[in-house]
Amino acid sequence: MTEQRIDQPVVVTGANGLVGSHVCAALAERGVAVRAVVRRSGTAPALDGVTEVVGEFTDPAQAPGLVEGAAALVTTVHPMGTGRATQEQVGVEGTTTIATAAREAGVGLLMHVSTASVYDRRAGVGDVDESADPVPDNAGDYPVTKRDTDARLEVLDGPTRVLVRPPVILGPGESSLWNTLRPRAMAEDPAEAHATPDLTFAWVHVTDLARLVGDVVTGAVPIGEDPEAGPVAGEVTAVNAAAGASTFRHYLETVTTALGVEPTWDDGPAWQGRVVSERARAWGWQPQVSLEQAFRELVEDLPEVVPGAVSGTSRS
Repeated sequence: MTEQRIDQPVVVTGANGLVGSHVCAALAERGVAVRAVVRRSGTAPALDGVTEVVGEFTDPAQAPGLVEGAAALVTTVHPMGTGRATQEQVGVEGTTTIATAAREAGVGLLMHVSTASVYDRRAGVGDVDESADPVPDNAGDYPVTKRDTDARLEVLDGPTRVLVRPPVILGPGESSLWNTLRPRAMAEDPAEAHATPDLTFAWVHVTDLARLVGDVVTGAVPIGEDPEAGPVAGEVTAVNAAAGASTFRHYLETVTTALGVEPTWDDGPAWQGRVVSERARAWGWQPQVSLEQAFRELVEDLPEVVPGAVSGTSRS
């Protein structure tokens, strides 16, 4: 894949978060100037080529200044775990606000980090690719508001829009749900250590996800007319980004073994399909981090996340 020189900055929202910080790093490694948008000063990655900009991308008065003169916009923010109103305000309305500002500013490429949770993955559905049915309205606050954000971007005519849909995102970081927040919750309250064992654990490591974003932004994945070869110019193209699949039993046993906590297994129907990511692979994306490596990293970092956790114990 051949990258193109980008003379204008690339704007990344949520640059202090798990995905946003890794996207900043992936772009900086390619020599791209990054405008890292954060809400609190001193929280953007301290990397050569990354310029921190403190601002509220959800504010229609501030959004135009954040994207002025940019080559591309990468949006990564969604307040998962907050109430429905906040997810709608920040995730749906906020993303729409800065995406609209980018269009008005003539930004040619918009990449939005969505989620595979927008797909209907009830038991019995089977594999899901980019054409799969979306979740119904009663699916829960997070998948529904992410679905609605995607729908807003689908009708935002003008720029080339790419909806990247990862499943579980593994990787270290204070805001990492699967490496930090969930293990910490299990250590504090063992009742949190439960899951439906046969439920598919589709996953991707954050560095591989960020690399896919970087490949598209830098033109290593060319924009054209065929969605199976790359984003479609001036249209919206969804692309799944799953490295593989295991089970929630595998994840939960890995974490609880290291924590010394007994897992509880929930009964009930479980989705057992795959998040099909053949489109991303046709674009040239090849995940580098294996599940064994990702779980080893998770376990080795647990003593920092949860004091007293046993490092180096992983079920692979």
